[in-house]
Amino acid sequence: MSRKTSFYYSFLVLPAEQRRAIVAVWDFCRAVDDAVDEAPSPSSASPSGSAGVTFWRGELARCFNGVPPSTEQGRSLQPFISRFDLPRAAFDDVVDGVAMDLERTAYATFDELFEYCRRVASAVGLICIRIFGCTGPRAADYALNLGVALQLTNILRDIKTDLERGRVYLPQEDLAKAGCTVADLAGGVASEPVRQLIAFECRRAREFYERARAALAPEDRKRLMAAEIMRAVYFETLRRIERSGYDVFTARARVARPQQALIALRQWLWT
Repeated sequence: MSRKTSFYYSFLVLPAEQRRAIVAVWDFCRAVDDAVDEAPSPSSASPSGSAGVTFWRGELARCFNGVPPSTEQGRSLQPFISRFDLPRAAFDDVVDGVAMDLERTAYATFDELFEYCRRVASAVGLICIRIFGCTGPRAADYALNLGVALQLTNILRDIKTDLERGRVYLPQEDLAKAGCTVADLAGGVASEPVRQLIAFECRRAREFYERARAALAPEDRKRLMAAEIMRAVYFETLRRIERSGYDVFTARARVARPQQALIALRQWLWT
């Protein structure tokens, strides 16, 4: 796993076996996502677009059915499926969520966007809590809400990039309430309607961060330390969007590596 990912420091606190499992899950899910988001590479052994989604569905089936996988990601993941009793349904949700990016470029309501976030982010969390050793209902609730919070933060941070790809994840009903149009967003200026829209979505993301925090059971605090580091790093990203006056166009909100390391250290000391 590259140091460039915001998850890097959160995974460092894990025992070696858990870290290898998490990295295998992350690499597999990233490969599925890249099949839709990234341009096809001549050196890539797997297809992209709808053919890519079909390919990774097959690779997932091979991993769970005990058939030798055809990719490095599948081969890395397969041993951990039985070792940590990883849920097939959650992996299916990830692939279904990625496929949604081929089927639509906009969302009419938050209910529709919530389902997307649940599939592409919360489902990964439900896989990870198995590796962390958490199986209770509160841990599942934590994973669901944290996943939505992280994905909403990603969506806000990447508004400009997503627009360049022809995608608008923010619900159309929210744009209408703020008096904001897609053209306003595409203009790349933090006008008053744009600020109102992004401020509203930041408050919504905060609500899901708070729901995750409230669901965190005391007995799971140490087991979920890696997730809590991830939560703290992404929450700082959200705060930077807010402190910028909701201007997500001039510069991409990011937390520098030294600051991420400091956040990780703080969370480790407080847990």
